[in-house]
Amino acid sequence: MEGAEWLEEVTEDTGVEKLKERCLKQCVQGGLEDPKTVTHHKLIHATSERVLSDTKTVGEENLQDKDVLLLIKKRAPAAPPKMADVSAEEKKKQEQKAPDKEDIMKVTAQLAARQVDRMVTQHNLRDFQTELRKILVSLIEVAQKLLALNPDAVELFKKANAMLDEDEEERVDEAALRQLTEMGFPESRAVKALRLNHMSVTQAMEWLIEHAEDPAIDAPLPVPGGKRAAAEEAKPEAVAEISKQDELTDIFKRIRRKREFRPEPRAMIALMEMGFDEKEVIDALRVNNNQQDAACEWLLGDRKPSPEELDNGIDVESPLFQAILDNPVVQLGLINPKTLLAFEDMLENPLNSTQWMNDPETGPVMLQISRIFQTLNRT
Repeated sequence: MEGAEWLEEVTEDTGVEKLKERCLKQCVQGGLEDPKTVTHHKLIHATSERVLSDTKTVGEENLQDKDVLLLIKKRAPAAPPKMADVSAEEKKKQEQKAPDKEDIMKVTAQLAARQVDRMVTQHNLRDFQTELRKILVSLIEVAQKLLALNPDAVELFKKANAMLDEDEEERVDEAALRQLTEMGFPESRAVKALRLNHMSVTQAMEWLIEHAEDPAIDAPLPVPGGKRAAAEEAKPEAVAEISKQDELTDIFKRIRRKREFRPEPRAMIALMEMGFDEKEVIDALRVNNNQQDAACEWLLGDRKPSPEELDNGIDVESPLFQAILDNPVVQLGLINPKTLLAFEDMLENPLNSTQWMNDPETGPVMLQISRIFQTLNRT
């Protein structure tokens, strides 16, 4: 590389641009009449390899005594391509484009035909969801039998039942409520309609239209807990002697009714707008855990499994169920009333699974069930 060396003495307040001009006078012939001469060169600090800024001083760039600087001419920008070159480049890209279907078929014509099941992943996922539901159905039966042996079971589940009443009174689906209020219905009436129709936007809207002229439409809903308490106080003493097992069974039935399936309002509306009637849409969403795309495929396909099959439990003699029952964490969970409530809730409202997976009491149980299923599924 050609070049020259020289020594420049400057003060700290000397500008970098001024220093560059002095350097250029040493090596550029013909002077600095062309203003571009200065801008087309740069000073670089040799040790740190950083370009010095023309707007700063020597002191601001922190240059020290005996520092070595390089004066280098900037590389000229590439000339814009000519139109002929652009056309040639585009033509080259066209020639390098991906092969079309005809080309692929021609090249692969000699390969042996192979059938690939493109639905394997989806079916595996669906199998897991179906098996999980069957597992929950059977575990609920086991948990009910175990909890019936607890001397405090009746009191525990009465408290749980009361908690569900409070939850039911307070819970309102915000998305469903917003849809109704955006249609112009008053919020108080929309809340009442949703509670009466299990958070179904379609049914709530029909109820609001049907009862628009009803004088009692704005009357508050009765409190379920108060009615039940009054009814229980009116029971004769003879009825109070009902066996603990029968009382538990009655409580379990009440809990299950409160945990009945609630279709996701947006998915419900979207599928009904495709032309499916309300009952079959609810069935599709229930079978497919409120997943709209899967529900649509179910409606357009063979509709397997059927809604009736969802209430069937897993084979209690199967290796999977036996492995689950043999797990110590699951065994401890089955004697916890909260686990039974979680199973009941996830059975009809799978979207609530995240809540129970993050719960410190029920989360470890669900984690063990998932691990056991995945382990046996791989083998």
